[in-house]
Amino acid sequence: MPPIVSIVGKSDSGKTTLLEKLVAEIHKRGYRVGTIKHDTHGFEIDHEGKDSWRHKKAGASGVVISSPAKVGVIKDTDEDKTLETLAAQYLSEMDIIFSEGYKRETKPKIEVFRKEMHRERLCQNDDNLIAMATDQHFDLSVPCYDINDIQGLADFVEQRFLKCSPKPSASLVLDGSYAPLKPFIEEMFINTVSGMVAALKGGAEARTIQISVTLPKER
Repeated sequence: MPPIVSIVGKSDSGKTTLLEKLVAEIHKRGYRVGTIKHDTHGFEIDHEGKDSWRHKKAGASGVVISSPAKVGVIKDTDEDKTLETLAAQYLSEMDIIFSEGYKRETKPKIEVFRKEMHRERLCQNDDNLIAMATDQHFDLSVPCYDINDIQGLADFVEQRFLKCSPKPSASLVLDGSYAPLKPFIEEMFINTVSGMVAALKGGAEARTIQISVTLPKER
């Protein structure tokens, strides 16, 4: 599982602008970056009349749109998926994932704060706060970066999450929900699967391995 860092802040604090610049800087340094945006109000990415819209309207629970340059997935869900589930299902091959929002999750958080927009910080006494991007001075135990110091913030993220010693990781998704693995189970999965895959063509060079198993309803 790649590291996940949440960019949080109150409305109109500039989260999206900062995230856009941070993603560009991290990507420029040669890393594969994924993002997850949380929308509490729901959203639509399909358009009425398009083939994929007609597939969905006809009753398909999942629709994949594929081209040589990109892939899109439209899939029904009956719950608000966790960051771990979304990362494991769709972004496991990334080097790092940034989320916008998800302030109630327990992932490391960078708060964006602008003094002309708000009086109080969002992350009060939040143990998961790791840095601030702000135009105001705060006396905190975490580093505070000028809101325009994207290179400094990128240096911090790179040193903390990307330049540490690489460690193999495995994730498990059961019926669409992330299932945490105990360390010895994770190690067993990695050793067993990577050992078998190494014997296949191209398996020894693979950086990510995805396996999906569908079991019959009655066993």
